[in-house]
Amino acid sequence: MLGQFVFRRFLLTIPLLFGITLVTFTVSHLIPADPLMAILPERAASDPETVRMYREQWGLDRSLPEQSLFYLRNLLRGDLGESYTSRRPVTQELRQRFPATVELALAAMLFAVTSGLTLGILSALWYERWIDHLARIVSLVGVSLPVFWLGLLALQLFYANLRLLPGPGRIDPRLTAPPFRTGFYTIDSLLAGDLSLFLNVLAHLVLPGMVLGSYAMGIIARMTRSALLDVLGADYIRTARAKGLREHRVILIHALRNALIPTVTVIGLTFGSLLAGVVLTETSFAWPGIGRYAVDAAMKLDLPAVMGVTLLIAVVYVIVNFVTDVLYGILDTRIRVS
Repeated sequence: MLGQFVFRRFLLTIPLLFGITLVTFTVSHLIPADPLMAILPERAASDPETVRMYREQWGLDRSLPEQSLFYLRNLLRGDLGESYTSRRPVTQELRQRFPATVELALAAMLFAVTSGLTLGILSALWYERWIDHLARIVSLVGVSLPVFWLGLLALQLFYANLRLLPGPGRIDPRLTAPPFRTGFYTIDSLLAGDLSLFLNVLAHLVLPGMVLGSYAMGIIARMTRSALLDVLGADYIRTARAKGLREHRVILIHALRNALIPTVTVIGLTFGSLLAGVVLTETSFAWPGIGRYAVDAAMKLDLPAVMGVTLLIAVVYVIVNFVTDVLYGILDTRIRVS
């Protein structure tokens, strides 16, 4: 039964990814601007023969349906095209920058899940007490504050004024990046046996991770509080307490497991949104990930790079939602039948 449920969910992702690819390609090519005018020097852009040569080289002289078929054919081979500005394969550039974004997103998700679940559980257990009010205020602030403003505020307070945490970048400017093996500085520094560099990488993850995870933390806290309050009033919880079970066993085993069912869905959706919201955070903290790469590509009208980033984020979002659906089906067997 579980295998059939997973297979059905997997089949649904195929047309979804195909549709995302077509929409992304069509929208990016309907922009009323000429990418050649943005990337070619002024002298070359004024030469019709040079412009014609570059249009033919990059396939911009073809019709939109022809370009889309050509793009899909290359995409099936794992080719996302060549960047207009760097003249390098987009796949290679994304491979270099994506680990930085994933590392930041995982740090943000770790902060969001631990703090959000803690606030939500405390808020539900001490309902309408000062802990509940404080947790609701913290979660509301996390949801309400814009990421870019919160990032600038965190840099000004913890880096410029208090000097408690390091500033922008993945490591200090005086340090050398670890040898590239996985692209994750935390893992690569450990593989290189450099503990001081590993601690420096962790310190640089704190501020952007907290800023990026603040919105997800608020959502998770509010969802956990609401779900746990509903579960704590159920008949089987009263029965468990009447049997004489200890309170921590009632909360952790009977109540929290059922309360986490809707929270798991929220965690999956918020992790996907972290990758979409990483653009502002990476720009504020000079983080060399795909968010900052997307901003630079959009400003230069580098269409292959923009489409590559968009498609990569969409694929990750679909994969995360697929995993979330599977976990949801494992936690709640009723979902597998529907």
